[in-house]
Amino acid sequence: QFPRSSLNFDASEMLNSFKAVDFYRKLKRDLQAELTETSFAGAALSIFAAVVMLALIFAELNSFLAIQEESKVVLDQITSVTDDTLQININITFHRLKCEYASVDVTNFMGTHDAEMAARVQKVHLNKAGLTTTEHPDRPAVQHSTDEVHDGSMTTELLTELTFEAHHHTHQIMIVNFFAPWCHWCQRLEPVWEKSTATLAQKYPGDDRLFLAKVDCTASVSESLCIKHRIDAFPTILVFRKDDTGTSEHESYHGERSVPAITQWAEHFLAQAKNLVPKSRTVDADRDGVVDSHDGVGCLVSGLLHVQRAPGMIKVQAASEGHDFNWETMDVSHTVNHVSFGPFLKPEAWAALPAKTARSVGALDSKSFTSDKQTPTTHEHYIKVVRHQISPLPSKGPPVSLFGYVAHSNNIQKTGEVPTVRFSYEILPIVVQISESRQALYHFATQLCAIVGGVFTVAGIVASVMDKGIQAVTKKQSLGKLG
Repeated sequence: QFPRSSLNFDASEMLNSFKAVDFYRKLKRDLQAELTETSFAGAALSIFAAVVMLALIFAELNSFLAIQEESKVVLDQITSVTDDTLQININITFHRLKCEYASVDVTNFMGTHDAEMAARVQKVHLNKAGLTTTEHPDRPAVQHSTDEVHDGSMTTELLTELTFEAHHHTHQIMIVNFFAPWCHWCQRLEPVWEKSTATLAQKYPGDDRLFLAKVDCTASVSESLCIKHRIDAFPTILVFRKDDTGTSEHESYHGERSVPAITQWAEHFLAQAKNLVPKSRTVDADRDGVVDSHDGVGCLVSGLLHVQRAPGMIKVQAASEGHDFNWETMDVSHTVNHVSFGPFLKPEAWAALPAKTARSVGALDSKSFTSDKQTPTTHEHYIKVVRHQISPLPSKGPPVSLFGYVAHSNNIQKTGEVPTVRFSYEILPIVVQISESRQALYHFATQLCAIVGGVFTVAGIVASVMDKGIQAVTKKQSLGKLG
């Protein structure tokens, strides 16, 4: 056995050897006052160094907590047949274009037209206040009587600006045919309208509650009436009521143009005047499930379109197989409620998107475009579409693939131009890849050490230089060399 004193000596020697590796040796307390001294300059420098150190630590902490984005652009690769098509989502409000006239067409740079567009576009009538009323059904072209002949004298009164209001507020119901003599469809309607007026007069003699009339929109004495009531399609048949005010809505007729159909429809309003049926501005006189008249003045156009991934165009303009249009007054003012490309994103996918990327998904959303009232106006929207692949932080969810776009809009105002709304799009063959990440914890710790050590070291160097400078000045002053 070893003596106890020998074991204590070995332990003490090992402890002293371990203390030899101490990098942070301290002055003995009783020597600190003799070997160190304080100064005002050193105190000021210490406070300044501490403030700088705290500021840099705070900045580094913000950097550590912030999400860092890295983006790169690569060539888009089409790997399957489904990648060759693209979904376009539209929701557009036309304030003065009726659903009966709103025609939606899609074509690409090769001249291919989408013939099945109507089946995928929904139209909803909007009243004067911009509120939705009824859905516009898919209906065949307006039916005309082709063999109708009115042999008698003209029985329909031709109204002018001077006589219009007097008749308006005399009769319970006044139905007016706004026409233009040059209009082919108006010429075909004329004998039907005259015979309908005569038929109703014979059936209800002396009953002035229902009055049928007509207005020539090309005549100088009545042109202002057509401008006032915004007649831009011929023929247009409107219903006026005795108790109308300046803000009243007037329903328009879009049913069959035959004597039986028109007289049956007009009799429904006479029944309303007699309180035999409920008063309504939406009428289905023949009860075939399709309204014959309504008070819609605008149209909400929405739908999902599937197109080839090639440059193309969505075009909306007035078109009808039963009307001629006055392009000078046609108004295609509209509000883009939503236009986007690709499938709709789920809420969790929206939450994972960077703010700039989210805004690019619907860059035209909630923007309004107004036509000039005096000159035909065409609205052009040029759209560049780019696919994005987002790799968010794992806590936000899985990767997201979407299509963003940038858009430039322009108005074309030209006499003789057919007012149109065109969305010209081009899908660029690139992919923007965006990945999110946070600063690693070890990197944050390294930066903190660098800040503390760096500021402490630089402050020590500055303190040493200041001390030596003060000593040199003091020595020269004591020797009288400062002048």
